[in-house]
Amino acid sequence: MIKTYLKERRSWIFLFICLQLLVLFTGYIDTAIGFTPLLYIVFLSSLIFMIFLCFRYHKETKFYSELIEWENNLDLTNIAEADRPFEKIIEQSIVNQTELLKQTISNNLTAVEQEKDELLSWIHEVKTPLTAMHLMIDRIDDVVLKAQLAHEWLRIHLLLDSQLHQRRLPFMENDLYIEETDLKALLFKEIKTLQTWCMQKGIGFEVELEATFVLTDAKWLGFIIRQLLTNAVKYSEESDIIIKSFLEDKRTKLMIQDFGRGIDSKDLPRIFEKGFTSTTVHHDSASTGMGLYLTQKIAKPLLIHIDVISELGVGTTFTLTFPQKNEFGTISGM
Repeated sequence: MIKTYLKERRSWIFLFICLQLLVLFTGYIDTAIGFTPLLYIVFLSSLIFMIFLCFRYHKETKFYSELIEWENNLDLTNIAEADRPFEKIIEQSIVNQTELLKQTISNNLTAVEQEKDELLSWIHEVKTPLTAMHLMIDRIDDVVLKAQLAHEWLRIHLLLDSQLHQRRLPFMENDLYIEETDLKALLFKEIKTLQTWCMQKGIGFEVELEATFVLTDAKWLGFIIRQLLTNAVKYSEESDIIIKSFLEDKRTKLMIQDFGRGIDSKDLPRIFEKGFTSTTVHHDSASTGMGLYLTQKIAKPLLIHIDVISELGVGTTFTLTFPQKNEFGTISGM
């Protein structure tokens, strides 16, 4: 700040130096004026000027120092009060701009909230004809046509479900209800939803559950399992998907293993990033890169840790590690 202040006042400093040089030059060329007294006057003037400069530095830079240290959070209470006319102009400009930004942010938040509510309402409205379509598909006699329509219905259902949970995610902690959840019932419900797709691809399930109950939110855990099973089915062909639950170090673990396409080792650190699909099969337009991102985002508030082991061309194993009961005190929505 000292360097900046000296730059700001360099024209005044330069003027003072020139005036002192002028006095010395006058005493030098005019023999009637004593040079030594003038030199003493210049010395005293320079000393006083330096003291004055130091005093003004602390007074004039206080306001600007506060501006430098001010966090850009639209809170003006931490800024020093302006004392000088130019400082008041700057302060007023900042206040006006801040108020404008606050108003703009408020309007944008209102618009986003309204758009979210409208989208959620639309998703719920679409579910009604979608349910009716499912009932009509069940009455079709043509087995091939029925399977094809059921698969397309499932794709729409999963896309809507993903959108619904994505919109609810920012308010997830207000929607949590931690309870004893039956893993077996939850898993078989999700498997049944994917049944027609699995039959088309020749995929079966091997389920072995040693631990059948976990403390979690059933609705959000259902979405996590749905995403992992959907990925396992999507990238597998004519193979079984193994699902196991067990206790390890007093924690319940759920393992979902497929023998499908697998994930390249260089992609593994990035699979939970928003929008990331793959570097090995980059042309895969069926993948949005949102499924695992949402899974990880949902798992964190539930204190569920996700481990991934995968080998390209061999398969992928996802392991969910559930928290112990005494860890749920950190969940505000409990």
